[in-house]
Amino acid sequence: MFLSVFEMFKLGIGPSSSHTMGPMVAAGRFLETLRNSPFQAHGLRASLHGSLAHTGVGHATDRATVLGLAGFAPETYDRDAADAAMEQIRDTKQVTPEGLPPMQFDPRNDLKFDFGPALPGHANGMILMATDAQGDVLLRETFYSVGGGFVLTEAELAEGQDTDRGDPIPYPFKSATEMLRMADDSGLSIAQMKRANELSRGTAQGLDDGVKRIWQVMNDCIDRGLESDGILPGGLNVRRRARGIHDALQAERGMNQSAPHTINDWMSMYAMAVNEENAAGGQVVTAPTNGAAGVVPATIRYWLDHVPGAMTSKIPDFLLTAAAIGGLVKYNASISGAEAGCQAEVGSASAMAAAGLCAVMGGTPAQIENAAEIALEHHLGMTCDPVKGLVQVPCIERNGLGAVKAVTAASLAIRGDGTHLVPLDACIETMRQTGQDMADKYKETSLGGLAVNVPNC
Repeated sequence: MFLSVFEMFKLGIGPSSSHTMGPMVAAGRFLETLRNSPFQAHGLRASLHGSLAHTGVGHATDRATVLGLAGFAPETYDRDAADAAMEQIRDTKQVTPEGLPPMQFDPRNDLKFDFGPALPGHANGMILMATDAQGDVLLRETFYSVGGGFVLTEAELAEGQDTDRGDPIPYPFKSATEMLRMADDSGLSIAQMKRANELSRGTAQGLDDGVKRIWQVMNDCIDRGLESDGILPGGLNVRRRARGIHDALQAERGMNQSAPHTINDWMSMYAMAVNEENAAGGQVVTAPTNGAAGVVPATIRYWLDHVPGAMTSKIPDFLLTAAAIGGLVKYNASISGAEAGCQAEVGSASAMAAAGLCAVMGGTPAQIENAAEIALEHHLGMTCDPVKGLVQVPCIERNGLGAVKAVTAASLAIRGDGTHLVPLDACIETMRQTGQDMADKYKETSLGGLAVNVPNC
């Protein structure tokens, strides 16, 4: 099993990795299939199913699908260009992706929200079609957005292509137990093993530059969130709070009157800044998803700004360790809110952040595994119930609490010697089983929980 640090941490756009980034990526893949096809398409159609239908408008799935069919991609997304393209598509009822002729596509009629049963492969399903001049289907493909921006076709999912098929890696751990055994046998840290795995598939320069870029985008996202205010889009009239909290905390500095627990406000503020940017459709890094994008960067920023001895040179170790833990969760359970609830998103993010923080604070592999387990264990059973289908309530504050739990988990683990009752593997398996048993209405459909008990306007 190998999931690259660049798969766990993807550059993208808000508000959702599975509902925004995934459909855009799927549309791009469909266009590439068309470019290599002998057929001459005249028009396009799309249908959204399961969770993509139920919360698609709030998650901008419709917009992402349209823009994806117009040739936009998450990693190169330009908001101004996208706005202009959407206006042109609405006026002309055509998309003009590079390398293909103009094709008829009227978002009002050619993009369908199917609120019936979900497609069989995953809760996040979509079907893309190319048609001839008479409207007959020339090419059809079913895609599944399986969380964190990962996309698989129906055939790929059936063939098990959500698992690694690349060249052998030096430390192929598929479980935390194997990870700890390999660390003990090799004498290497988790970050060192993860780095060796990455270098078996790429270059040192590429790895170093890429990891540096990940943190730069994360940190820039925090800074933008701390500088912005106003009302978030979507109709809930949720006001940005990170800037106001930051201003208040800055004013209190040096007064020697703050309670010790005020440090929790700093952690929450960093996370909220990211998720307010995400809710506004800004650039974020999946960590491992957009809905949980604030936990890891908030924990790193807390460490850098508030922990003596912290240094930016250790950030790669943080991110590589976090990616190793995230890969275990994704491989053995899920990072998709539509599949397993918010335990799979913020819970996974908190486990990753706890592991990363424990690593840079000198934790052993056993202590790191313990930190991840503590953080994940105390998110088990958490539902995904966004009000009005927007990644705002309870998502923004939930990231703040995920960061607080991550720091607490890392601290508790370092206070021990790594010995603990519940193994991380057992916790991950429990999360998988809990997600499987969880009612669908509590898994990113906005059909249960807070979504139906809080007024939507």
